[in-house]
Amino acid sequence: MGLPLKVKEDRSPGELRRLARREQDGRVAARLYAIANALDGMRRAEAARLAGMERQALRDAVLRYNAEDVAGLCDRPKGHPKRRLTEGEEATLAAVILRGPKPERDGCCAWTRADLCRWMAAHFGKSYHPSSMTRVLRRMGFSRQKARPAHPQRDETAQQRFQKRGCAPP
Repeated sequence: MGLPLKVKEDRSPGELRRLARREQDGRVAARLYAIANALDGMRRAEAARLAGMERQALRDAVLRYNAEDVAGLCDRPKGHPKRRLTEGEEATLAAVILRGPKPERDGCCAWTRADLCRWMAAHFGKSYHPSSMTRVLRRMGFSRQKARPAHPQRDETAQQRFQKRGCAPP
């Protein structure tokens, strides 16, 4: 059994409950209810359980409330991992994608995510999983759809001759 929490008492439990009822964010409201319960003298475990949270979450909420008042009960931004490709590397990758692969040089006739991962490992020394490559491509404005592959030794004039004779599909 833990001791009652030391909560600053500049607001009454009733005032905290009124704030919780008006609060749009349910997580902030739950924290306000839990702190009001703690101010009423409940044990930490019981105050947290009645507000639908764990004892440790209540302790963290009380510490933030004591330091920053009600504003401290809002969720903090989670942050994002730092980008692994620099702007220059992203520009180079975009140019490579737009230029398209050459089978003799790149070993493929159409870029797939796995091919792009291999290309990046060879040229930038940075390894990516194909699913992570999807996020990189989407961020750069590309989709993962690719053009229909064409044989590298196709004959354009033969194709045009075929189409002019009326044998082309409708």
